[in-house]
Amino acid sequence: MDDLNIGKKIQELRLKQKTSIRKLSSAAGITASMLSQIENGQVNPSINTLRALAGALDAPLYYFFKEESEDQPIITPGTRKTIGRKNEPDVIYELLTPDTRGTIEFCMMVIPAGSSSNLHAQGHVGEEVAFLYSGECVDLEIESRCFTLRQGDSVRIPPQSQHVWHNHTSAPVQVIFAITPPSF
Repeated sequence: MDDLNIGKKIQELRLKQKTSIRKLSSAAGITASMLSQIENGQVNPSINTLRALAGALDAPLYYFFKEESEDQPIITPGTRKTIGRKNEPDVIYELLTPDTRGTIEFCMMVIPAGSSSNLHAQGHVGEEVAFLYSGECVDLEIESRCFTLRQGDSVRIPPQSQHVWHNHTSAPVQVIFAITPPSF
């Protein structure tokens, strides 16, 4: 994540919006010291912290992972943009499309054993279709209704639907999903 300069992008957007560190940190539910460390590249934010900052800045999460020039149409496992820390028990998102400039976004979410995709259910602008690629099963809570998907099952999640994924199993699960328009 260091090469994406996420902290600098947060700082640039904060300054563009003429928001102080204290105001943004308060809106995102983190300390001003933590925000300063993130902006200066001393600390990498967790996905939940990044989501909170994106929400407070009224920016889509993918904004922090955009690169200026991307002309390579083929994405290999080694060239995927990854959100999350692969070496820690954290939810990981891998962008399966070259970038987020198109009209659809294709991602893979890896949820560690005993984890959830987020602390609270969240919605987004676009329609989402998800497919449980690997793992025994995963629970999906949509608008307080719970559904269990087994390997090979897919689901459509309507726009703006508050949802959260729960992996109650003892092994990680991989969920592949597409969102249109890109809003991750």
